[in-house]
Amino acid sequence: MNYGEIITEVFNAVEVENCGGQVSSYIPELAGVNPKHFGVYLTTTDHFEFGIGSCYQKFSIQSVAKVLSLTLAFKMLGEKIWERLGVEPSGTPFNSLVQLETDGGIPRNPFINAGALVICDILVSQLKNPNLDFLQFIRETSDNPTLNYSETMAASEKSVGYRNIALCNFIKSFGNIKNHPGEVLDFYFRLCSIEMTCEELSKTFLYLANGGHRISDNRQVLNASQTKRVNAIMQTCGFYDESGEFTFKVGLPGKSGIGGGIIAIHPGKYSIAVWSPGLNKKGNSCKGIKFLELLTTKTKSSIF
Repeated sequence: MNYGEIITEVFNAVEVENCGGQVSSYIPELAGVNPKHFGVYLTTTDHFEFGIGSCYQKFSIQSVAKVLSLTLAFKMLGEKIWERLGVEPSGTPFNSLVQLETDGGIPRNPFINAGALVICDILVSQLKNPNLDFLQFIRETSDNPTLNYSETMAASEKSVGYRNIALCNFIKSFGNIKNHPGEVLDFYFRLCSIEMTCEELSKTFLYLANGGHRISDNRQVLNASQTKRVNAIMQTCGFYDESGEFTFKVGLPGKSGIGGGIIAIHPGKYSIAVWSPGLNKKGNSCKGIKFLELLTTKTKSSIF
């Protein structure tokens, strides 16, 4: 299959569309991002790579990083992590407090903010130096020692992080946050500030298309069972309360972030990163979803 030719064709078609998306504005640092950016990068398990558009421009991956924090926590604790959070789609906004009351402080899944905070709490407990150790894990997984947090973005998130502060303290009141909420929140804000290009994002996540192993040296990141489960949660919960529609339109496991980035996985075949900062009302990249919908239609590469 000529992925380069198909990606170029779809990219050119989607680039000229006006889907009406708006750049995220509630985090000041994101509000200034150029909405015209649009980049795509594909990496396959048989070592083919192709990028187009703004694919070498750094951007804040935001909630896409939640897959990496889940990966490390799952790698360290195994099935025990599911004692503290679920694996069901939430059906509510990503920063909702409502279900926590009903569910006794157990977040529905690891990708809504409440679930990501519990994962951060687990890592704060497990790691000697959470910020440095987690960054080292990402660098090793991606085989890229240059990846880093953006302290400017982390500070910007913290300055308006009232809902996340409320979530963390609310979960703490149920006993499902073990560490000091301030420490957990500082780690969470840094987690969301990680910057990558589409190329770096695609290559970092290729382990999820390769049975849990790095493509460069076959080093295991997750075992096969854990990889299957992470992909499954991405499929059902990766796009907030638009996850069902993404599955319906695209048919791949994926995860979005309010920075406009999307990572999508075709197990056994490829990892593809798309970035376009204009978001729809659900907080997902308009052009990113449209691109992936057309791509999987043309390539017939849905998992279904």
